[in-house]
Amino acid sequence: MSGGAVAAPDGGLRCPWGLSTEDYLTYHDTEWGRPVHGDDALFERLCLEAFQSGLSWLTILRRRETFRTAFAGFEIAAVAKFTDADRERLLADPGIIRNRAKVDATLANAKVLADWPAGELDELIWSYAPDPAGRTAPRELGDVPAVTPESTALAKDLKKRSIRFVGPTTAYALMQACGLVDDHLADCVARGGATVA
Repeated sequence: MSGGAVAAPDGGLRCPWGLSTEDYLTYHDTEWGRPVHGDDALFERLCLEAFQSGLSWLTILRRRETFRTAFAGFEIAAVAKFTDADRERLLADPGIIRNRAKVDATLANAKVLADWPAGELDELIWSYAPDPAGRTAPRELGDVPAVTPESTALAKDLKKRSIRFVGPTTAYALMQACGLVDDHLADCVARGGATVA
């Protein structure tokens, strides 16, 4: 396999990873690479990308609703008020990833972000979106980077502001998922935010 776009059952070309399961196909066609704004929405993506670290995204995707329930819909103000009892509840919840470091980072990050002015997280993350005119559409999966100068700078800036568990690779996955970059392959029907029927 060349790693280029592949025909889906509907005949449309897709990024190969999007065809491995129905969950991935839906996520690929309707969410991945679409612009996400809002502090709480970006906090959710930031947390889920951190929980995904070292795991398959499918593991997170299939547990996303349980994560949302466990973490109060990822509302920063609500998660910032979580207590030690909430932490213990989360570490005992089989519906999420019970990684102590990731749970602790999520709770600590919420406390930090709760003190930021409204819109600051959105503004900060989006300030690292590269100029799309300077990016060539990837033709094959091998053309898609795992880290970029922008994701490295974003991770460094977040760390400087006491946001934990976001390295350059996680930051780039966030940038891809939230539409800061469009890494759909050049021949993919979802490239450019196109609506996929």
